[in-house]
Amino acid sequence: MSAQGAPAAQEDKAAQIPAAQEDKAAEIPAAQAGPVPPAKPLDARAVARDFPLLARSVHGKRIVYLDSAASSQRPCSVIDAMDSYYRTTHANVHRGVYEIAEEADRLYDAARVSAGRLVGSPSPRSEIVFTKNATEAMNLVVRSWGWKNLHAGDVVVLTEIEHHANLVPWLQLVEERGIRLRYLPVDLSTYELDISRLDEVLDGAKVLSCTLMSNVLGTIPPFQVIAGRAHEAGAVVIADGAQSVPHMPTDVQALGCDFLAFSAHKMLGPTGIGVLWGREALLEEMPPFMGGGGMILDVTLDGFVPAEIPRRFEAGTPPIAEAVGLLSAIEYLERLGMSEIWEHDQRLTSYALGTLQERFGDTIRIFGPTDEQSLDRRGAVISLALDGVHPHDLAQVLDQEAVCIRAGHHCAKPLMRRLGVGATARASFYCYNTEEDVDALAKALDEAVRLFR
Repeated sequence: MSAQGAPAAQEDKAAQIPAAQEDKAAEIPAAQAGPVPPAKPLDARAVARDFPLLARSVHGKRIVYLDSAASSQRPCSVIDAMDSYYRTTHANVHRGVYEIAEEADRLYDAARVSAGRLVGSPSPRSEIVFTKNATEAMNLVVRSWGWKNLHAGDVVVLTEIEHHANLVPWLQLVEERGIRLRYLPVDLSTYELDISRLDEVLDGAKVLSCTLMSNVLGTIPPFQVIAGRAHEAGAVVIADGAQSVPHMPTDVQALGCDFLAFSAHKMLGPTGIGVLWGREALLEEMPPFMGGGGMILDVTLDGFVPAEIPRRFEAGTPPIAEAVGLLSAIEYLERLGMSEIWEHDQRLTSYALGTLQERFGDTIRIFGPTDEQSLDRRGAVISLALDGVHPHDLAQVLDQEAVCIRAGHHCAKPLMRRLGVGATARASFYCYNTEEDVDALAKALDEAVRLFR
């Protein structure tokens, strides 16, 4: 518990950055001070050459990586940035005043500013919180804001297309606090959210928490409409951007959300670091999520005073090298251009849907919007079922053809039950994928048909 009367004096250097050091931490190198002008148009073949893993051969064939919705690959620039940090700069952040510690501070703080810039944060130094991943970011909101503000009988609105990270933490609050959950359904004729009863579902709700892109269907909900109506109903709005932020321009103010979560490892960055953006006024009122070093202003034997935001939510030594990797990944994405990445995704998804439907006809079932008019409402994720072939068997056959896809429930078991399946096979595309990769997928599916029929 926080002791209101605890002394405000700093216990050690971990509690507060000295003024001189804080000034130096604020000096972001010129190359990191703003977005890099994109190179147009996106040339996926040239992009792929920046990714060393994509040069591998598997089973004697060129690797075709189609699992970026689970975790993307990393370009050389990200790998080199992290390697350089470890070789030349590694020191703990916001604790030392020696040269390499201050260099680490600057890189870490630059990553925070860069992440905020990517999503349109008006105050990134206070509104961007680093977490382990998007899942931890969602749990932070539930366990901090939710635990403080939600009580028995309070209503939280979710959807039927959510990842477990946006389900399980709320289900825990159902058990622990007695909150109630309502769900916006998915229309299985279109694979889009049914918002025909939106106002009724939102009536009296304290929270709306919704994905910006389904990791199974590719569906992009009409989030701005839903968020606007949720705010009119008095609800706080939370967005799961794990699938969307890596692929399209994002502006939290235009979206109308109050919190946004995303992960570095799905956007060309390393594993081990995620991002929570939150409105400053809401973060200021939230208690710490975890306790320990770095998140305090002062501690006595009777209580503690938490640090200012965002550091009160970043207990312990943070993922410094991972932040360096995230910074490099964002710079790489900005050089490509988020709009250009999104346009590439749409072109490639259109080609993939057309290719698969033409080649396999009624023997393939695609879970997600498939018509050309829906391309601006779906991402580069294609979940499918091939008649007579279990998704796991399909993934194994495709592996023999060096095509990497995901098979399983994709951390969305309630949605799988709604679809009437136990699992799907999922191919997902990114900025380094080409039409040749789609052709390789189709050829590998042909091989699966030959083996199992």
